[in-house]
Amino acid sequence: MPSVPVAQLREYIGKSLGHSAWLRIDQQCINQFAECTGDHLFIHVAPEKARQTPFGTTIAHGFLSLSLMPTLMENILLLPEGLKMAVNYDLDSVRFIQPAAVNATVPRTVELLNVMEKKPGQWLLKARATLEIEGQEKPGYIAEALTLCFV
Repeated sequence: MPSVPVAQLREYIGKSLGHSAWLRIDQQCINQFAECTGDHLFIHVAPEKARQTPFGTTIAHGFLSLSLMPTLMENILLLPEGLKMAVNYDLDSVRFIQPAAVNATVPRTVELLNVMEKKPGQWLLKARATLEIEGQEKPGYIAEALTLCFV
């Protein structure tokens, strides 16, 4: 993960931190998520039945696409130098805009929104994470994610 001295973090507020690698969400991934969460709604796991819907195919669970946030932010979220540990702290907001169809390829863009020192050695980073969907004009979702960094 890219890192900068703590004193320079605020210089990145309002700036795009870039795009993640592209990730394909296939039916096996969707089925595994359904199995783990117990969410077996047909629109996710029954291709034949899902063909009859306006989507025409199965779609990824919204929470599946959201749960990919750590993986997709891994190499683009800017973190303070000397980092001992970073944890997901919260989501200030999430807006699901459109679903990702099975076999969709998704990257994520990240923009740093705020940096706040909570306690000495603890920095709270707020970032806007946008899940793009290849070939689609609108994103899958836009979320404001909080990461607590211990230095």
